[in-house]
Amino acid sequence: MLVVVSVFITTGLLMIAVQTKTEFRFITVFSVIATLLITQFVAHSLTAPLDEMNHVARSISHGDYTRRVRGADRRDELGDLASTINRMADDLEDQDQHRKELVANVSHELRTPIAALRAVLENVVDGVSAADPETMRTALKQTERLGRLVETLLDLSRLDNGVVPLRARRFEVWPYLSGVLKEAQLPGAAASQRQGMASGSGRHTRTDVHLHLDVSPPELTAHADAERLHQVVANLIDNAVKHSPPHGRVTVKARRGSAPESLHLEVLDEGPGIPESEWHRVFERFNRGNDSSPHGPGSDGGTGLGLAIARWAVDLHGGRIGVAESARGCRIQVTLPGLTRAQG
Repeated sequence: MLVVVSVFITTGLLMIAVQTKTEFRFITVFSVIATLLITQFVAHSLTAPLDEMNHVARSISHGDYTRRVRGADRRDELGDLASTINRMADDLEDQDQHRKELVANVSHELRTPIAALRAVLENVVDGVSAADPETMRTALKQTERLGRLVETLLDLSRLDNGVVPLRARRFEVWPYLSGVLKEAQLPGAAASQRQGMASGSGRHTRTDVHLHLDVSPPELTAHADAERLHQVVANLIDNAVKHSPPHGRVTVKARRGSAPESLHLEVLDEGPGIPESEWHRVFERFNRGNDSSPHGPGSDGGTGLGLAIARWAVDLHGGRIGVAESARGCRIQVTLPGLTRAQG
């Protein structure tokens, strides 16, 4: 471009010289000066954005993700580079914010059971309360909650690193889901003793919520990883029970999907439901909605990780999970692709 402009200016000056009979030495001097001025202008227009990008990149390397490069709307290579740097800064800022929130949330989740356990042990040491079975059960409950949180964080780390294998097989849906519902009704952490990923939720102790299973046709079969699917259904049931009103009803529906051995699941409760504006956030880690307090009697509120693990398990199958419209309560739908993706 610079060469073209210089040739154009020189040609124009030569034509003027021919018309006005000006000496060529003056034309040569004018051409050199004009070329130098144009070169300086072009060089500055190139180096100024590069200098700005260099300063922004240095700021990013020092942890300042708020700065952005101007000129991202330019229709050239510099504009593309500026857009790339700005997108990188946006991603790094999001990751940094996520890291800070993760540390804050984990600290909060750890602090609660640790404080409760410390209070129990201090009372025993100071002689305020005796080390009777009831006191020890209280301490054990908080210790189990700590163990669930640590185990869940390790599971999420394995999921993020892609080291969780998918062992899909064909199974009958009715007896399988019936077993999951029976485990969900066991007291304490009996259901959490299964190997594999932890649920990530505080196990409920409610006995007033009725669990109902609806499988059609009764001989329905599916092809999926039974252990991973167990975590999906168990977490969805646990979440539904926590948000159910007294003597409420939680229904688990299973239907055949569109592909061979695919499966469509629904978990419905009669709780307050989820606002549509929050549908996209319910599967985020440590998200417990606008109200972080337990919604049902006997619930400890959980860690806010159960639905995040359910989403990861569904994604591992190549399926879909989401909140659907419901006339009452909350309805979460899960679709597993069956043989089309599970075997791939």
